[in-house]
Amino acid sequence: TVPVAETSGGDDPPAAPRELRAAWVSTVANIDWPSKPGLSSAVQQKEAIAILDRAKSLNLNAIVLQVRPSADAIYPSKIEPWTEYLSGAQGKAPMPAYDPLKFWIDQAHARGLELHAWFNPYRARMDAARSQSAPNHITNTRPDVVKRYGKFMWMDPGEPAAAKQTMDVILDVVRRYDIDGVHIDDYFYPYPIEATPAVAGNAAALDGRTAKAELDFPDDPAWQRYLKSGGTLARADWRRDNVNRLIEAMYKGIHAEKSWVRFGISPFGLGRPDRRPPGINGFSQYDKLYADAELWLQEGWLDYFVPQLYWPIKSPGQAYDVLLDYWIGQNPLGRHIWPGLFTSRIGAPTRAYEPDEVLQQVSVTRSRPLATGHVHFSMVALMQNRKGIADQLRTVSYTGPALVPASPWLGNERPGTPQVTAVRRAKSVDLKLKAGSANALYAIWSRYGSEWRFAVAPAVRVDWSIPDDTKLGAADAVVVSAVDRLGNEGQRVRVWPKP
Repeated sequence: TVPVAETSGGDDPPAAPRELRAAWVSTVANIDWPSKPGLSSAVQQKEAIAILDRAKSLNLNAIVLQVRPSADAIYPSKIEPWTEYLSGAQGKAPMPAYDPLKFWIDQAHARGLELHAWFNPYRARMDAARSQSAPNHITNTRPDVVKRYGKFMWMDPGEPAAAKQTMDVILDVVRRYDIDGVHIDDYFYPYPIEATPAVAGNAAALDGRTAKAELDFPDDPAWQRYLKSGGTLARADWRRDNVNRLIEAMYKGIHAEKSWVRFGISPFGLGRPDRRPPGINGFSQYDKLYADAELWLQEGWLDYFVPQLYWPIKSPGQAYDVLLDYWIGQNPLGRHIWPGLFTSRIGAPTRAYEPDEVLQQVSVTRSRPLATGHVHFSMVALMQNRKGIADQLRTVSYTGPALVPASPWLGNERPGTPQVTAVRRAKSVDLKLKAGSANALYAIWSRYGSEWRFAVAPAVRVDWSIPDDTKLGAADAVVVSAVDRLGNEGQRVRVWPKP
């Protein structure tokens, strides 16, 4: 469980509660944001603030924002065009002009939330696109590295120019923006077209059904070049190697730019068939998407792993708890395991979840000490409060804030001592905060009699108030520490009563 208060009566506060609590915000097809294309910049910003305010009110601590839906961008880029999901036309900037990614980052950080930039690494274009592709879109600039597959245009993972473009895009964002993480999803080689899932909920659409006949991905030019160069891998292994090399390059490239930016992957939730627990069956990303997720964990080419566990606990062939234990067991280097929950199944027209399914999945995850968080797909279900899910999460699962778990393999130096002064007012203890340059947050404990309470303040805050409790009166002790970008906590300082 994740404690939010501890009755100890001791002089020292307990450990800070730690749990990644995040939600995906999809821009593709306007699933989450903006609500439709062509909105004014002011309305887009208003909608973004509403999402961030809801996340904060629910005691979430991170947002995973889709910044590259289909080889396009929600930010000004010299590499790829503006996405149509903002303006309604690919290549057209929002009006009046602003930088949506910077806006999201600044507003998230002002609320003490992390902002992870989510990229689709290979999808180039969908037939459902409403506008013409822009002149600087990869389908026009490098048509030789883009292949049609079903209703998609796909950047060929076997083409070095396609992999380079994805790397260039990601590292450009890492350099130019103050993001907390880079996140990629489950689309590597495309899902077989007979089993092509909808844009949302693709994992749950493949929970055991097998395609009768599959069209092979048309990567023959790259494959023939590989053979002529003396390559000896079988075609399936070559495809997996193409993906593996990009994953490894991403991990190393991101950290060479900024050591504190964490890299996360959200693959399909079923492992490779030859390693699965008894009774687990269904689609093989290893054989169909050429995604060797077990290898990425084994090699440590990621900082956090978000398997899409989009099935109920009692789904026999894909039981949530069995799959979670499987992925925990594939993690020799102790990277973060933060499963993806299909919260948008609540209220769905088919195979709908009740809110209790999500609450139970949170509880099951907390019962595994080696799984330290979760991510909701997607924010729209929490914004709509489907069947009261947002209210129930707030009152049952997220009764207080939590820090994102630290990533000691990226750095474990503790931040310095915070400079804080405290003044007693009529109905509160008021703090004046001064953040150090490396700090992301302040952790603040206040004691009321025998109960310690925990709060988190963003480092940009200067003032923080600890109100008197209507029953217990004024806080009789206040302790503050600094928390850096990697989640490392510094020395705790008692600021009230004054030493």
